Amino acid sequence: MRRIRVIPTLLIQNGGLVKSVKFQQHRYVGDPINAVKIFNDKEVDELVLLDISASAAKRSPDMHFISQVASEAFMPLSYGGGVTKAHQVQQLISAGIEKVIINTSAYTNPQLISDGAKLVGSQSVVVSIDVKKNFWGKQKVFVQNGTVNTNENPVDYARRMESLGAGELLLNAIEKDGTFTGYDEELIRSVSAAVNIPVITIGGAAEISDFEKAIKVGASAVAAGSMFVFQRPHRAVLISYPSQQQLSEQLFSNI
Repeated sequence: MRRIRVIPTLLIQNGGLVKSVKFQQHRYVGDPINAVKIFNDKEVDELVLLDISASAAKRSPDMHFISQVASEAFMPLSYGGGVTKAHQVQQLISAGIEKVIINTSAYTNPQLISDGAKLVGSQSVVVSIDVKKNFWGKQKVFVQNGTVNTNENPVDYARRMESLGAGELLLNAIEKDGTFTGYDEELIRSVSAAVNIPVITIGGAAEISDFEKAIKVGASAVAAGSMFVFQRPHRAVLISYPSQQQLSEQLFSNI
């Protein structure tokens, strides 16, 4: 029985925990430290923390806040947001972060990926790739929280990030974000087939069966945000995570 990583993703905006729909309509849903404590109790595999306000504000990672979160997290923790320099990668690892996630700077300063990998190892450098269709219906990589179109093809971009030293990719389908409509399976299939490093997919998960579909088309791990924060159908805030028994019966045993 193959064990799959199932990873909650927390979005931080100005110090608060928020959720979005298609990278817009950000809704405050609580205190991130409290969320981390709840996920501790639920024995999650990993946790991703993304400060979506850091890059927009041209602000460096808030090391005090990150150290607080890391001290509370009993699981491996990945962090992204505002990382522009190699020494920040080292600082984050020293603060208790296991993997550093780089998005906008991977495009504007690709040397950062290589420099970061040399400092802390490729296994600790993750490139986040946000993808949505342009006016002509072609999949393109976007940066700056989905606001800037790089005109890069996600498959070619993924290959380049791997060649620069990224040890893992976080693949996000912007148009699926917060919609509960399932992952973009074609995007997962094309990117996963193009690289030899793990691909974590995020954007659109609604139930465990979506995890299974993503893995079967090539994802190495699955991540979700809204699924673990909202109780449907009214999107009431309720932090949840499948039990290990549920995952074993409905996911691991089918892969």
